[in-house]
Amino acid sequence: MTTTETKPRAKAKAKAPPKPKAQRREETTTRILDVAEALFARDGLHGVTLKAVAKEAGVDTALLHYYFDDKNRLFSTVFGRRAEVVNKLRLDSLDRYEAEHGDAMTVRGAIDAFLRPLFVLFDNGDPAWLNYAALVAQVNNTPVWGGDTMHKHFDPVIDRFIGVLRRIAPETPPRQIYWFYHLLSGSLTLSLAQTGRIDVLSGGLCKSSEMGAICDAMEAVFTGGFEAIRR
Repeated sequence: MTTTETKPRAKAKAKAPPKPKAQRREETTTRILDVAEALFARDGLHGVTLKAVAKEAGVDTALLHYYFDDKNRLFSTVFGRRAEVVNKLRLDSLDRYEAEHGDAMTVRGAIDAFLRPLFVLFDNGDPAWLNYAALVAQVNNTPVWGGDTMHKHFDPVIDRFIGVLRRIAPETPPRQIYWFYHLLSGSLTLSLAQTGRIDVLSGGLCKSSEMGAICDAMEAVFTGGFEAIRR
């Protein structure tokens, strides 16, 4: 008579300890902000509801009210989150350029220091940053509240850039420099929107996703434009 050996039972895997409450809240908040950012970029502020954000994020609508009060507060949080990163990159770039070149700074160099960090950031293929680029383009072209939002988040960087230009070209009337920035800003946000219009107009020769090429073209065009107004 043979005996059948009984295999020892495998030990049950120990459950992972629950995440700390603060970590769970941070992860949930990040997920909500990422989802809201994508929806706002696609549908605009007025085309998005808290219910839609909650559904996409897999949370209850009541949680959004608890974290953000209302949709406007959620939008403001979404917009401000990446603005801090963008501002630091551009301020550091302008500071570094001025420190390295001083009185030898050029208009093209200043424009590059201001624009290039943005285009490098948006050219990294991260869809979250592309969503944010589209969101900035929307806000900068919204007449009722867009100006206040841009003022709140970006004016210190703009003032720094204009200060560098005034150091480079002190003979240029301030009014002309502000018009220069106005037109530069319009070109920038149109490019960030990536509407695909240039793709169609050029028959595919140019693509609205070519961030590096757009930055190079803007530098050339706006350097020439600035040189014209400083005469």
